[in-house]
Amino acid sequence: MEMEESGYLPTPTYVVDGKLDVKQLLSNFQQFWRENSEIWVQRYQYLEAAPHLILQAFLQGIVNSGGRISHEMASGKKRLDLCVHYQGFKYPIELKIRYGKKTYREGLTQLADYMDKLDCSEGWLIVFDRRKTILWEKKIFWQTVAKKTIHIVGC
Repeated sequence: MEMEESGYLPTPTYVVDGKLDVKQLLSNFQQFWRENSEIWVQRYQYLEAAPHLILQAFLQGIVNSGGRISHEMASGKKRLDLCVHYQGFKYPIELKIRYGKKTYREGLTQLADYMDKLDCSEGWLIVFDRRKTILWEKKIFWQTVAKKTIHIVGC
């Protein structure tokens, strides 16, 4: 990132009015994952390792611009995969590998519980569809459900 004439780093494009534009950030990640996932998935034998590590690396720019990322936060009996902290706001993110339709139902319930404990009104459930028979046009989607405000992000 180049310095502006004022000597300060420019505000990242995914920050709007001091808050993260998570839709833009994760939409950019969806495209990155679509273009690069095959390279990374082959390197990890543990199915969930590649998506977790690649998303964390992708989010590193937030940390570099004044935020931080908590990994596997204890929020009750289970653990929240990621929570991005930026300018006093929390952005809870739960990651799942799709193993069937129940993945979405279980992920929504789990994330809603985390959001309640963290006092957050918005969260993101990212579901990685590793099926080889499904086209990317079906894997990449964005859906918002009213159970709190949870955005389901397909990858």
